[in-house]
Formats: sequence, structure tokens, C-alpha cells
Amino acid sequence: MYAVVRTGGKQYRVTENDVIVVEKLSAELGSSIELGEVLAIGDGKKTEIGVPLVDGARVAATVLEQTRDDKILVYRKLRRKDFHRLKGHRQFVTVLKITDILPKGTTISKQKKPIVENSNSEPSVKKTAAKKTAAKKTAAKKTAAKKTAAKKTAAKKTAAKKTAAKKTAAKKSLGKKARPK
Repeated sequence: MYAVVRTGGKQYRVTENDVIVVEKLSAELGSSIELGEVLAIGDGKKTEIGVPLVDGARVAATVLEQTRDDKILVYRKLRRKDFHRLKGHRQFVTVLKITDILPKGTTISKQKKPIVENSNSEPSVKKTAAKKTAAKKTAAKKTAAKKTAAKKTAAKKTAAKKTAAKKTAAKKSLGKKARPK
């Protein structure tokens, strides 16, 4: 079964489990929404076209992501005026997954929740991983302390060389300015 829906001034042909990118909709991540502007609905044999909308038909969707689209470059130029400007723009978009197409008089089907197996084994894995990361952090702190001490001594030596070089350069430049032409 497919449907043609209108949202954000555009029309989309959708089927169940399709993922579409539409103009920004004010819905939270993971929430389920219904698109009410259904222009046409049909299966392979029979198609119902609305005038302008199909009465009572809806399309149920789940919000997967609220993001921004690719950058669009906007270039303006006025000829013979030596004027041109380049700007970029990124449009806000919503990524939807179509869950159901509902003709007139039908309701949303309840989806089964996924079954979680062996829920007791997962926390033990997390505890051992936490211990390993704690050991790695302490070792990293010791090596970081040694590196910073070495960097400080190297920085002092290079700073002394730079100041000496600046003084000699300043003396040379003063000599050139002092000469009359």
C-alpha cells in the first residue's frame, strides 16, 4: 500500500517502513506523528485520489532525527559593478520513518516491544569495563605529568632564544632608520 502526502509544501510518495526527509516539523525525537494531508492512497489494484484530500486517511510516522540539511550556496552578482557575494545556508529538516498508512476508518496497529534477553549479564560487563578504564586513567595522568614537565623546560629555552633574536633584529632596524637620505 502507498500514499501521497503533502507536508512542508512538497509531496511525497510513501510506503510502510520508508524513511523520508521533510521540512522541519515541531515534534520531539522518537515521538509518533500523523500526517493528515493525504492526497492519494492505493494498493497495486485500486487507487483513491482525493479532491483535494482523501477523507479520513492518515499516515503515521515516527521522528528519527531533527537535523540540518546540506549546505546550499547562494551567489549574488551585479555585472559591471564589481560586486559579488557568496553565502551559505543550511535548512532545518526532520527525518521520518513511515509506520502505518491508514485509510478511512482504520486505527494505528500496536507494535510489539522488543524482548531483551539475558538482562543480568549486561551489568557485569559494565562493571569490569569501568575498572579497566579507571586503571588506564591513572596511568595516563602519570605520563601526562612527565610530558608537561618536559614541555615547560623546552618552552623556557625557546623563549630565551626568541627574545635574543628580537633584540638583535631591533638593533639592525634602528640603524637603517637613523641614516639620512
